[in-house]
Amino acid sequence: MAVRHRLIRTDPRTVWSVLEDGTRYADWVVGTSESKPVRGHWPQLGSAIRYEVPVGPLKLHNETVVRRCVPGEVLELEANAGPLGTARIAIEVQPWGDWCLVKVDEHPLRGAGGFLHNVGVEALIQIRHRAMLARLAHLVETEAAETEERRPLGQIVPPEPDAGGARG
Repeated sequence: MAVRHRLIRTDPRTVWSVLEDGTRYADWVVGTSESKPVRGHWPQLGSAIRYEVPVGPLKLHNETVVRRCVPGEVLELEANAGPLGTARIAIEVQPWGDWCLVKVDEHPLRGAGGFLHNVGVEALIQIRHRAMLARLAHLVETEAAETEERRPLGQIVPPEPDAGGARG
């Protein structure tokens, strides 16, 4: 099972805002392009996005469906790669001090991907996840920095509801 995590230097809310936008899937998922919602309201249960995966001169049209969503915390997806089969991809977003820990867990479910799954494939998935999390981190950290730069001087930023761990 390919599990990878990354500490991202922004708050979980900023990371989630990218994950919950189906049109931005191709911005951070390695190997995809031109994502767009095709069913439901992403990331509600059962909603789907379609995207292209360029393979040399060919363009495969794949679809990813939301199988579980806990807003702001967990997004579990089933990616359908046609004849290659399907894979489960679980993304967890956790606060880590002022930052965010993002964990990705992926494994094949059906089709050729499951049949051919081995240590070599695991290594390739790990490399892909490292690149994917780096893209996600760069995207959200850059956006957070730009938002901070646009914030008027002296503006007080309200704390998040559970800031400091105090519970009411």
